[in-house]
Amino acid sequence: MDEKRKPEEGIVLTEAQLKSRRQRSIAIALGVLVPLFFAVIFKGPAVLSRPL
Repeated sequence: MDEKRKPEEGIVLTEAQLKSRRQRSIAIALGVLVPLFFAVIFKGPAVLSRPL
């Protein structure tokens, strides 16, 4: 029952792939946050609490 498990190897990404993933994540985050900040700053915080 006390069997030691080896970590699963799975897919190992290269440094270039990790850098690409990190850049893609930052781009997606900015693509979401910039319009949100624009809406809150220029349209007012009420834009987030309007009825659906």
